[in-house]
Parts: sequence; C-alpha cells; structure tokens
Amino acid sequence: MELMISTFTLAIAAAISIIIAQAIDKVSVNYISMIIGIIIGLIPFLNQQIASFDSEIFMELIVAPLLFFEGQKTRIHNVGRRIKEIIGLTIIMVLLALIVSGFSIHLLVDVSLPLAFIIGSISTPTDATASEAVTNGLRIPRRVTSALKAESLFNDASGIILLNMSLLWFANGYINYGQTIQDFCISSIGGAILGFAVAWVIIIFRQTLVRSRFNSLNAQNLIYILTPLALYALAEHLHVSGIIAVVVAGLLHNAESQQSLLLNSRQVHMSQDLQNLISDIFNSMVFIILGLMMVRISRNKLFNGDLAKWIIVGIIVYLANLLVRYLYGRLIIRYDRRESIVFSLGGIHGAVTLALALTISVDFLGSQSYNLVIMSEAVLIILSMLVPTIVFQFILPHNVSDEEAHIVMDKIRSEMVKRALVAVHKMYLPQRVKRHVIYTLLNQKRVVKTREYMRVLLKTIDQPNLSKSEQYLQRLAFFRAFAIEREYLEMIGQKEGKYRTYILNLYNDVLLAESLIIEPEDE
Repeated sequence: MELMISTFTLAIAAAISIIIAQAIDKVSVNYISMIIGIIIGLIPFLNQQIASFDSEIFMELIVAPLLFFEGQKTRIHNVGRRIKEIIGLTIIMVLLALIVSGFSIHLLVDVSLPLAFIIGSISTPTDATASEAVTNGLRIPRRVTSALKAESLFNDASGIILLNMSLLWFANGYINYGQTIQDFCISSIGGAILGFAVAWVIIIFRQTLVRSRFNSLNAQNLIYILTPLALYALAEHLHVSGIIAVVVAGLLHNAESQQSLLLNSRQVHMSQDLQNLISDIFNSMVFIILGLMMVRISRNKLFNGDLAKWIIVGIIVYLANLLVRYLYGRLIIRYDRRESIVFSLGGIHGAVTLALALTISVDFLGSQSYNLVIMSEAVLIILSMLVPTIVFQFILPHNVSDEEAHIVMDKIRSEMVKRALVAVHKMYLPQRVKRHVIYTLLNQKRVVKTREYMRVLLKTIDQPNLSKSEQYLQRLAFFRAFAIEREYLEMIGQKEGKYRTYILNLYNDVLLAESLIIEPEDE
C-alpha cells in the first residue's frame, strides 16, 4: 500500500510538472520537477506520502525502462560503426574522469581517498534524456550529438563497476585490480550477451504472433512494457549488467520496429507513444525524487559546515569532469574548440547518477559520509544542467522558438481547415451530417471554446445515432476534408523548411484523425 501511494503521489507530481513546463516552455521540465520535489519535501503531509527511497526498485522500475527506450532511439548499425569511439568514451575517458575527480577531492578537501573515489565513480554516468531537455531548441553539432548519445547509453555499466571497486576499497583498505577488471568484463560482456539473446527470443516470439491469428495488440504491448523490467531483474540475478542488457535489447527492438513499419503499423505506433509517455513521466519522477532527497538530507543542516563542504565537493567533481571531457574531445576525438566545449558541457547527469548515489547504505558509509555523497552528487547534477542551459544559449545556434512556431502553425492550421471547410460545403450532404462534419473540423482548428464544446456535448447525449447511410456520407466528407488538408500541408512543407518538423507533426495529427474515422462506430 505504501508503494502504491508513493507511486501515485510521484505520478501526479510528474503530471503537474509536465503541464507547468508546457506553460513555461523556456524552462526545462527537469528544473520544474526538481522544484516540485523540493516543495513536496517541505510540506510534511506530502512528504509523508512518499516512502523511504529503495534504490533497487528505482533502478528496476524507472532507470531500466528509461535506458531501454533510449536504446530504441538509436540504430544498432550506428553503434557498431562507432564501437571504438564508444569503448574510448565509456572506459578510457571514464577512468580518467574518475582519477582526476578522485584525487582532486582528496587533495583539495579533507576527504579520504576511497570516499573521494566513491564520489568520483558515481559522477561518471551521463543521461541522454536530461541532455535533450537542456539542449531543446538548440542545434548541437551532429557528431557531438552522436558521441553524447552513445556515451550515455553505455557508460552506466562503467560507473557501477567503478563504484563497486571504490566501495570495496573503502571497506577493505585496498584495491583489487584483478577482481575489478574481471568483474567489469563479466558484467559488461555478460550483460550484452544476455540482452541480445533475450531480446532475440522475444522478437522471434512477437513476430511469430504477428503472423498468426493469435496476435493481440494488447498482449504485444504488455510484453513490450514488461521486457525491460524482466530483463533487468534476470541480469541482476545472474550478476551481469542489467543496464547493458536493457540497452542492447533496446537497440535490437529499434531494428525490429524499422522492419515492422508496414507489417504491424499499429503496434509500432503504439509502442512509440508508450515510449514517449513513460520516458517523460519517469524522467520527471527522477528529478522530483532528487528535489525531495535534497530536502530530506539537508533539513536542519543548512547552516552548519556541512553545506559548504557539500557544495565545494560538488563543484570540484563537476570541474574535474569538464576538464577531462574537454581535453579528451580536443586531443583524442579531434574536435575543434567549439565542439570540445559543447562535448564537455553536454555530459549532463541525471537518473543513473542519482540511482548510484542512493544504492549506498547509510550504515556502510556512516551518516556524515553518506550525506556528503548524496548532496555533492545533487550539486553535480544541478550544475551539469544549469551551466550548459546558460552557456549553450550564447554558443549554439537557435532553432525556431516554440512561441514563433506556434504563431506560424496557427496560421497554417487555420488555412488548412478553411480549405477543408470549402470542400465540405461543396459536397451534397444531409444537413445533420454537414453540421457535424463542419463542427468537428472547427474543433480541429481549435476555435470552439470550452463552454460551447460542453453545450454541444450535453446536447448530443440524447441525440439519436446517425443512420448507416448518414455514417457512410460522413466518412466520405471527412476523407475528402482530410485529403485537402494533407495536400495543403505537403505544399506548404516544401516552402517553409524551418517549420518542417512542426508541419510534419500536424500532418501526423491529420493522419491519426483519419485513422479514427475509419474505425467503425459502436452500435
């Protein structure tokens, strides 16, 4: 019951933060979610509704699906083509970042070397979803974007292995290099093999279902949603990387969806909708939890020496990562100066960094060291979002702003519907059918006020259904109207190149509306 209440509270908070982000489109939803998490933490009643944090549940129920869906956004061919670069980014650069940040914390702050390396290892994973939120509306160099995405998919496993090494060092007083290397190879390679094998079996099963009379869209969706959860749990039970397993499975599912666009269009489309829905909600939940944990840990400790130490350590870790990333991009990948700056700032931290920090037990580290780890990583996450949000505005070219696009798209939408209405007026239709078609098209134009909509809704509750012939004529009218709209959008899309993404989204809305019209009405 406690878990259900916590999940419900977080889900409602995530929905609120997403709605607010739509209203304030210049502020990333991550910041809004974190502020809402802080507000929840400051209100005793709301704070009590969310149970104590369980890192295993967080990793399996939130992080695993997020990484699975991130993997689905990447073509497996691109990963194979960039395998050397990925190994460099996720092993060599991660080790360098750990060494620089660990020794910097140890030398500049009164922190033991094992604890400094624990903090440094947690800071190595980056978050593609958080990066997209920070860079929304900006044009990042293409090869930097590819590197950031590939890095964020695979450096999580490196962070987990290095954290385990640092924890053993903290407990035993020495580093077992051989065991660490062995664990890394077994965990990463084993996770990749398991993810590939399980995903391959699931894809064969799903494709067999598609080609049989037993295929069910709902069953397919259930299998799709449960895949990352079951795979992550299986991988962790076998002591291999669940993170790598779900990422590899996501890459294979991307290949499957590319080949199934016309074979099973509904499934592919619904999978994409589910992917966007779950990713948005879970990403918002991550930052709500971050804000909540900051309040719970810092309560009654803001005005003692701990606060300054938390901030200083967080800043040191962030600057160490920035330095290593910049030099690696400049000297190894051979980026120019601007690309190296973007690459260094583009390493945004989010869900996995928070999850790794919270996997550590208070009893293991002691409350003072535990609070230092959690709060310094929170400072790191905030800085990794805040600094590029500001700097990128000055060094990266801007795409069309949402406000400008909204104005232009309102004009395009109005002209599109106007042309459809002209075509409907020219058709011979019964008055009742024509009235309904015209009203529905005006709804598409978004000029019907909510009060008018509710009045018509109440009026139609007792209205008799259209006859079979009237339904047929209504469908013909809609098909004609939608055809006119699509023709206009195709024409305007060739002229307005910078608004093409928005026009394609509107085109997709028209296609979806048309597909709904095709569905027979319930008797």
